[in-house]
Amino acid sequence: MKSRVGPYFATLSRLILETEVTDGSGRLLPLEEAFAKVGTAAHSVHDAGNKIMFIGNGGSAGLASHLAIDFSKNGGLRSLAFNDASALTCLGNDLGYENVFAKQLEFHARASDLLIAISSSGKSANILAAVAVARAAKVGVITFSGFGRDNALRRAGDLNFYVRSGEYGFVEVAHLSLCHAILDLDMGWRSTLQPARLVVS
Repeated sequence: MKSRVGPYFATLSRLILETEVTDGSGRLLPLEEAFAKVGTAAHSVHDAGNKIMFIGNGGSAGLASHLAIDFSKNGGLRSLAFNDASALTCLGNDLGYENVFAKQLEFHARASDLLIAISSSGKSANILAAVAVARAAKVGVITFSGFGRDNALRRAGDLNFYVRSGEYGFVEVAHLSLCHAILDLDMGWRSTLQPARLVVS
């Protein structure tokens, strides 16, 4: 049977490079310009004594936690994720799961903080509710979504990264790759232009 591994990774690479980024007015931005804008916003937030907040469900919750620690530890940027199990179960039980992130933003968000909202479908009610709270609190918003081109999250941020795929694996890995690229490039990564060498022990 013909290998599907090569086409799989070729598709993933294409989807990442073809990520569509729009600003708050719907204007399309080149990926490099969008990366620079995220980096500038993140540093401005941190330098002003504010914080970056990551939210997501399921696999995207894993990304949120992963990225919050990497932005903090590696990037030196004050970051956190709202994925504490006790907070989620308490707020979900008392207020409904659609409010688990919105209520935490009400507790902790301050004007000029930055929210990074991650949702593969772009339709998660709790993510959209959190973005609405962030907007009311004058918090900046950056979104990462996929699936339908008309998903609500894609139009909700100051910057919106959209991966044109309906498959969770592709969308989630693309979101992680994009966020890592933003951080790594901001930290000064430079290509050596040398092919990677696989070492087998």
